[in-house]
Amino acid sequence: MAKLTEKQQRFVDEYLIDLNATQAAIRAGYSVKTAQEQGYQLLQKTSVQQAIAEQMADRSKRTGVNQDRVVLELAKIAFVKMTDIVDNQGQIKTSAAEDDLACIESVKYKKSESDTGASVEREIKISSKLKALELLGKHLGMWNDKLDVNVTQPIVISGSGDLED
Repeated sequence: MAKLTEKQQRFVDEYLIDLNATQAAIRAGYSVKTAQEQGYQLLQKTSVQQAIAEQMADRSKRTGVNQDRVVLELAKIAFVKMTDIVDNQGQIKTSAAEDDLACIESVKYKKSESDTGASVEREIKISSKLKALELLGKHLGMWNDKLDVNVTQPIVISGSGDLED
């Protein structure tokens, strides 16, 4: 791999913060006026691409965050059933699986007492199944928002062939 200049290395380091080439170029010391073009050009360089890929792989190893782990967490949320977590009285089941419990976003408990009696209000909210299913569907390529207008049929134009001025 070709050695990066000090400024290019700063760009790589800054790019890994937010994956925004323009902002990374500015933070690395490139001109604000030309940062968008500089960021684009830097991302086209094989040496910069390789440095970014290597640092992302290193970060993934350090943190344990990778595509498989993210997809598995989304699958937990997408396929959890509330009845596996909460009983008929609105309490979390002691038999609930750890994977199911990880899908709980919040738990609220409110006890009120008055002259006429007492009441208990419980709310257990799980993470959005719909959002998790949407993200999994995108990952699997199920939702294609782009319309393909490429024509693969040959177009034949027939006519007399005479062109008049």
